[in-house]
Amino acid sequence: MKRHTASYAAKPEESRGRLFPEAESPPRSVFERDRDRVIHSSAFRRLKHKTQVFVYHEGDHYRTRLTHSIEVAQVARSISRALGLDEDLTEALALAHDLGHTPFGHAGERELDKLMTPFGGFDHNAQSLRIVTKLERKYANFDGLNLTWEALEGLVKHNGPLIDAHGHALGHFKESGLPQVIIEYADAHDLRLANFASAEAQVAAIADDIAYNAHDIDDGLRAKLFDIIDLGDVPLVGEALSNVLKLYPGLERSRIIHETVRRVISGMVSDVVTQTKKNCAEANVKSSDDVRSQKRATVQFTAQMAENNRVLQAFLSTRMYRHERVLEIMDRARRVIRDLFEAYINDASLLPEDWRDHGPATDRSHYARQVCDFLSGMTDRFALDQHKRLFDLDPLFR
Repeated sequence: MKRHTASYAAKPEESRGRLFPEAESPPRSVFERDRDRVIHSSAFRRLKHKTQVFVYHEGDHYRTRLTHSIEVAQVARSISRALGLDEDLTEALALAHDLGHTPFGHAGERELDKLMTPFGGFDHNAQSLRIVTKLERKYANFDGLNLTWEALEGLVKHNGPLIDAHGHALGHFKESGLPQVIIEYADAHDLRLANFASAEAQVAAIADDIAYNAHDIDDGLRAKLFDIIDLGDVPLVGEALSNVLKLYPGLERSRIIHETVRRVISGMVSDVVTQTKKNCAEANVKSSDDVRSQKRATVQFTAQMAENNRVLQAFLSTRMYRHERVLEIMDRARRVIRDLFEAYINDASLLPEDWRDHGPATDRSHYARQVCDFLSGMTDRFALDQHKRLFDLDPLFR
């Protein structure tokens, strides 16, 4: 049964298709198949042992990239349903958005980008595209997952257009230029990089922000990096906390945290649904291509909620991501990435046989990218095990 009712929803029967044509697989739609292929990928399974903020040895109850992705999918699906969008495409994008992340979270990504600077750098969104178009090797007729055009455009453009009307890179890529994998794939299967992505992709992106905020409050409190009282002056969170304390005086700490966080999520979800409907009405958005052709994102918070979100993220940046405990462990994690990269780049025999260079012997960039693919795909545990095997020390715990 089709749930989407909005005229601007992505329609599976109108999909621009896959790079490698395939027969349909009823009763699933093409977007359902995209979601299923993401879930069954090796890269998705590895997310269970990749750091969100806390490395696995610090506790079993902190979020990982896998639990984060599942929470993003839940939030995104709720928003998508409220807006009458295609829930399967939304869910596929939410589940796939972090496939390209390195071990040890953003610290690992920054270190690998630094090490790869001479060879084109590293970006986790571009790496997600590499994974779903090249590195997953299961199907007989193609490399990658052969996702639909809509899934791939959403994966690379969920944060907005990548180039301007003149072809100049925008945003994160303005200085460095577009990653080669995006350029190559767009040449073969034009992703319309100067346009916004579908409403479904934009929902997945804003759900990422909502889930991040909510679970980082939860994890930060659980880790005692800050206390409940510190949230009193943070917009939205402070109001939610005040309501909980008034309704449930004497409630135990763990329940206060949960009740506060769930109110934060509900408030942000309601806000984005209201504002997005308003945006669509004001711009007379009637189709998914209308969404793509807008001059600004269609799926948005109200101005007040966007400001609340900015203040909350600034609080978390200062009190959690830059907390001395987090910085200390991430400094050690960066050492693991650096040591492994230098070892592999200088001795190809250290790589597994199926990862050893098969490109031109003189192409240093090709080999560096192969090392990068291998290293970025590691889980935290595997990276630590490899470091201990090669260097006979455990830098996270010494």
